[in-house]
Amino acid sequence: MPITVTLPDGSALELPDGATGADAAAAIGAGLARAALAVEVSHPEIGEHAEIRDLARALPDGAHISILTPSSGEEALRLIRHDAAHVLATAVTELYPGVQVSIGPAIEHGFYYDFDFPDGVTLTPDDLPAIEERMRAHVKAAEPFERSDVAVADARARFVEEGQHYKVELIDDLVAGADDPREPLQTVSLYRNGPFTDLCRGPHAPSTATVRAFKLQSLAGAFWRGDSSRQMLTRVYGTAFFSKAELEEHLERLEQARARDHRRLGRELELFTFSELSPGGPFWKPAGMAVWNALTELWREQNRARGYEEVKTPILYDVELWKQSGHWEKFREHMYFTEMDERTAGLKPMNCPAHIQIYRDARRSYRDLPIRYSEAGLVHRHEPSGVLHGLLRVRHITQDDAHIFCTEEQVEREVVQCLRFGFYIYELFGFEPRLELSTRPERRMGSDEMWDRAEAALHGALRSEGIEYELNPGDGAFYGPKIDLHMRDSIGRSWQLGTVQLDYSMPERFALAYTGADNSEHRPVMIHRALMGSFERFIGILIEHYAGELPLWLAPVQAIVLTISERAGPYGASVAELLRAHGLRVELDDRSESLGRKVREAELRKIPHMLVVGERESAEGTVSVRERHRGEERGVAPEQLAQRLAERVAARVAARAS
Repeated sequence: MPITVTLPDGSALELPDGATGADAAAAIGAGLARAALAVEVSHPEIGEHAEIRDLARALPDGAHISILTPSSGEEALRLIRHDAAHVLATAVTELYPGVQVSIGPAIEHGFYYDFDFPDGVTLTPDDLPAIEERMRAHVKAAEPFERSDVAVADARARFVEEGQHYKVELIDDLVAGADDPREPLQTVSLYRNGPFTDLCRGPHAPSTATVRAFKLQSLAGAFWRGDSSRQMLTRVYGTAFFSKAELEEHLERLEQARARDHRRLGRELELFTFSELSPGGPFWKPAGMAVWNALTELWREQNRARGYEEVKTPILYDVELWKQSGHWEKFREHMYFTEMDERTAGLKPMNCPAHIQIYRDARRSYRDLPIRYSEAGLVHRHEPSGVLHGLLRVRHITQDDAHIFCTEEQVEREVVQCLRFGFYIYELFGFEPRLELSTRPERRMGSDEMWDRAEAALHGALRSEGIEYELNPGDGAFYGPKIDLHMRDSIGRSWQLGTVQLDYSMPERFALAYTGADNSEHRPVMIHRALMGSFERFIGILIEHYAGELPLWLAPVQAIVLTISERAGPYGASVAELLRAHGLRVELDDRSESLGRKVREAELRKIPHMLVVGERESAEGTVSVRERHRGEERGVAPEQLAQRLAERVAARVAARAS
């Protein structure tokens, strides 16, 4: 009995009963069959979301299918990176007998595998070339990835016999976590490539030959299951691409990223520092605070212009607040707790319940809405020590936060205004936003009807502005769907910055109300909005985006006056004072050092303007100006220069990213 599947263009394809993804690709064309890596299958028996499967698996009748090839983008890259992780494990188990393997997933820019090496064996970066060489042998052999579905007991016994205790634990956890305890897990899937067999749900490409261009990059320690009380494993990181050219391009970007690392630049430019006495909490130095304050001025000015009222709320609250808001159930492992008057209290991980308290403090009418509260809100989140990363992943977070309380009819307009606000900020830095609409997650608050309304409202706001966006199913906040705004920096890396979240749940949980035109009570809608995300992370991203050469209006020191001789000192001081009077951040370097040394030091500090003064400039009442990337301008009147720079600062003129 033949089966019928539907192709992406809507056409039907008839295949013999038991036909596989590989059969479907061959039926479509020989070229597609050669390029095919896997097949994406949508079918009611699979569930709500499509599933990527091996080409060798049989297709269900009535399925919608799409063949994955190297041109299928991120999905295809994830597939071959997972393949590469298995090839890595194959090489390591051959080179280091007795090693225990744990897990090896694909990640955003590559893959890793965690190993527990026998006593006396310590892997170092010098060992990676030999592992790569063994991996190449397995890639060249084009060993097929062969899937087998094995009875749980048989798979467990196999790994016990092999001494692979981490795999045994994973199987036990799969059994314990079965969806329905009345229907225990019967089988698990194993994949074999060459001499290596792994516990894996797949999918994989047809053979190891797809891992054409790869590189092992680094080593790290990683606790088993992320639990600091468990065994420390050795994590081997790598990356893989379909071509050597793509790999080399990626490695070049990594070199650029290392040169732009905000942690190094922050130290060299004396912006901030860190201490083991407060892990994940940056200490801002005077230069860093200049950047922070310039961003805060932008945030405060633009919020005020758009009708936001600034508020300030405490950081410590009775735990009952977090139980009512839902954070206790969903977020408490990331919170910090203490005792307050013999009651448990928690440091806030979000500002929203605090803003709700201000809203509830007075009776509200429909005439008052929308109410827009903004706060540079300090929150604390217990991030694991292993993921802390400079300013990009911290525990002490200052959000550019806002919450809007509005009527149902006002939702679309308010969401649109939030997006326009975000676009204005991003344009200042040359960021082009890419939008993603994230819908209901599996674990969520509220009814399906509520989620239908919220998701429809966000769809409507995006469509009304003609904004292109991608759908990100299942990744909404636990209280509502959201629009996330992503950017690419000057070396092509993607960052998620802003978010606009629509929330019907929290107003319900806190019984928020306003009096409508009909003189009866109604429930407001709540919009959560952060556009920079957090000041810490945003500054870290900007430092890397600009390689430390911040735009004039953000630069910690906007101009430095360099004297050529001691006799030019008094005139240089007067020039510096003139620029300060125009609101500019200026320094005077009147040391008895050579001009060349002063210039080099100013360049290393990435100061945008160097004003050189000597006896001639003193006599003429002028300065010579060296502007970053623009060469030198002689005979400039200080007053004229001060006005010009002050105007550029006030206008927040964008600078090109280097």
